Amino acid sequence: MANFEIVAREDYSDVTYMLEIRHPQMAKAAKAGQFVIVMEHEHGERIPLTIADFDRDKGTITLVIQAVGKTTKEMQQNCRVGTSLFAVVGPMGIPSHIGEAKKVVCVGGGLGVAPIYPQARAYKESGAYVIGVVGFRNRGLMFWEEKFRACCDELIVCTDDGSAGIKGMVTEGIRQAIAKHDDIDEVVAIGPPVMMKGCADTTRPHGIRTIVSLNPVMVDGTGMCGGCRVKIGDQVKFACVDGPDFDGHQVDFDDLVSRLARYRPTERQAMESWQESCRVRSQADAMEAVEGAGQAPAAGH
Repeated sequence: MANFEIVAREDYSDVTYMLEIRHPQMAKAAKAGQFVIVMEHEHGERIPLTIADFDRDKGTITLVIQAVGKTTKEMQQNCRVGTSLFAVVGPMGIPSHIGEAKKVVCVGGGLGVAPIYPQARAYKESGAYVIGVVGFRNRGLMFWEEKFRACCDELIVCTDDGSAGIKGMVTEGIRQAIAKHDDIDEVVAIGPPVMMKGCADTTRPHGIRTIVSLNPVMVDGTGMCGGCRVKIGDQVKFACVDGPDFDGHQVDFDDLVSRLARYRPTERQAMESWQESCRVRSQADAMEAVEGAGQAPAAGH
């Protein structure tokens, strides 16, 4: 069995954490915009995670994960330095097209800040002028500011409460960038669907090409299950093989949000079942500890 060792972990908040995984072949092949499908253990769920960084010299890939469902919470609990993931498949998806754009705005909101980083770096390496716009609820949830400053010519930090950077959503950062630069060729945005929709609505009146990275539910990641269907204009595409990058002005975001909502009852059931198993396991461990203490030999014997 392959051994995908976790060589580093960092927690950015009580729900957001980073795992750096040793995978030399993946690190060599990965490109900005691609994702992997991960299984924590043999009987675990297959979940898609965008590659947030890769280091070809170290032979590692980096994943930034938000503990929102059963599997991501289980991984938050179990994945420590020195442990391993059962399976890591990829890189999957079409790499982001880093074209001839001379000036680009790379926008990340919340967890989307992580996967927009390799895009910003790739654009910078291609010779483009890169404006980074990153958004968080507050200063305490911020991460990777130094990484972005290293590859962005300008960085606009937005927080909902104004505790860092400018107060407001990332759309306000986009507006400021557009007001300052009348020659922006492209905007790339990654984040929750409502945030990406807001970015597309902000750039549409200006006619600026806007690319978004979609995250519908996936099962196999090869286009066979059809679970990740998305409406792009008058066409139906599969995010796993046709994306994950699409023209933000063509995406039917209402359909995307509706499809994501359909799985919530199942996700809630899985979470409740896992939490119950954790509770039973904790009680069993506690009883075993008590029984063990009761059977311990008296001092001096």
